[in-house]
Amino acid sequence: IPEDETVSGKNPAGKICLRHPPESSPRAPVPLPAWTGDGYLGEKCFRKLWAFTGPGFLMSIAYLDPGNIESDLQSGAVAGFKLLWVLMLATIIGLLLQRLAARLGVVTGLHLAEVCHRQYQKFPRIILWLMVELAIIGSDMQEVIGSAIAINLLSVGKIPLWGGVLITIADTFVFLFLDKYGLRKLEAFFGLLITIMALTFGYEYVTVKPDQKQLLQGLFIPNCKGCGTPQLEQAVGIVGAVIMPHNMYLHSALVKSRQVNRADKREVREANKYFFIESCIALFVSFIINIFVVTVFAQAFFNQTNADVNKVCANSSIPHSALFPNNNETLEVDIYKGGVVLGCYFGPAALYIWAIGILAAGQSSTMTGTYSGQFVMEGFLNLRWSRFARVLLTRSIAVTPTLFVAIFQDVEHLTGMNDFLNVLMSLQLPFALIPVLTFTSLPSVMHDFANGLFWKVAGGLLILLICCINMYFVVAYVMSLHNLGLYIGAAVLSVIYLSFVAYLVSQAPPGTDTKGPHSSQSHWPQLLQCRILADF
Repeated sequence: IPEDETVSGKNPAGKICLRHPPESSPRAPVPLPAWTGDGYLGEKCFRKLWAFTGPGFLMSIAYLDPGNIESDLQSGAVAGFKLLWVLMLATIIGLLLQRLAARLGVVTGLHLAEVCHRQYQKFPRIILWLMVELAIIGSDMQEVIGSAIAINLLSVGKIPLWGGVLITIADTFVFLFLDKYGLRKLEAFFGLLITIMALTFGYEYVTVKPDQKQLLQGLFIPNCKGCGTPQLEQAVGIVGAVIMPHNMYLHSALVKSRQVNRADKREVREANKYFFIESCIALFVSFIINIFVVTVFAQAFFNQTNADVNKVCANSSIPHSALFPNNNETLEVDIYKGGVVLGCYFGPAALYIWAIGILAAGQSSTMTGTYSGQFVMEGFLNLRWSRFARVLLTRSIAVTPTLFVAIFQDVEHLTGMNDFLNVLMSLQLPFALIPVLTFTSLPSVMHDFANGLFWKVAGGLLILLICCINMYFVVAYVMSLHNLGLYIGAAVLSVIYLSFVAYLVSQAPPGTDTKGPHSSQSHWPQLLQCRILADF
């Protein structure tokens, strides 16, 4: 279709195809081994899996962002090894939800934001976009602040928090530079950052030597004997930190980077299978890295008091003993204090290697957050801007509030902000989970790949459980503020929020839409044949 007709909407046939990029373009889809009709065995199977490898690992970075790392270390310090099974369960739940998002992108050739644009009316569509943008901003603040804290630790405090934020903003240009040289090179760079995280946090694991028996018991025996409110809230925090709403939008878009013939059901089925296998491998790697962090702090700092840490730090070469008052209150740690206590107990090398791991986590998740922002904005608003303009706008929206926080907040007192951001992202979960379950259950959208009864029931119960858990997290956070005005404001906002969630549930989009071609069942085969590609 000529570009002017596609952009101006004058296409008389009602098709919404996008032109294929040239094969030599760095944004061209990644070609796959030829389909033989007999499946893939042995070497061919691995070649096929390798061709699909990439989107799942980019998606898994959201499970390794600084917000997750902080949740991990607090879990270990507060509950020891007792909540490892919660981490494993949350990761499995996340995998199943990512499977739905990936299937939507593979089968339809549209990512979740684009399907929302075509299926929802204007009002809920705009509200959804604003909610997802809030989640992206909250996540990006954690990621940028995490990178800034890592830079502060590596510079021995010489670079202030706001200086670290300004340095982190430069990653946008790195992102653009790598993207210019092709998608596979960008995926390789993210693979390098994940490797750095595995090596650095693995070093901490080997240095601390956690008890393996307690590790296995914590993983496979669901139990939390002696747990109180802090441990329960930490368990809820693990679920809220692991399952990120904007990650559903990201994954459904990333899978479009592979050149799948969506008119061939067998090829679509194979693509779904290999994307799921790749996601399993990627999330297993992220799960192991998260275990490293939890068990390090569970072994070394569970049941430690401020006085215990103060005494050790005072006798070490790490000049931060003043962070921990000389009292018998239970030790509270965050990313910054976590690095300090590691340095006090295990030497400066542990501190600097920790900071390198946090920097890798922050940089990688910030870049994938940039991707998420682009896909969400262009999908919901149907924007067709240049890549540079989209990156500049989405990064400005996310980084501006972070810079203000960095200027007016002390690096040593950021735990409260992280708790608030976790609550903010928890509130946005239904705005990704409800659409993805709804659309993957519609035969008019997914055809033969629509969810069966089991997935509909299990998915619905799963989403209800996650939303209830996260609402508990929100209530617990608001109650901890001890302010009547905030209680009343939170109650009013909760009524509005729950009303919109109920509206989304009641507005399960119809299978056909007589008002336009974009959601009509008769036009989906045309859409599949067009093989709509991601704007890479």
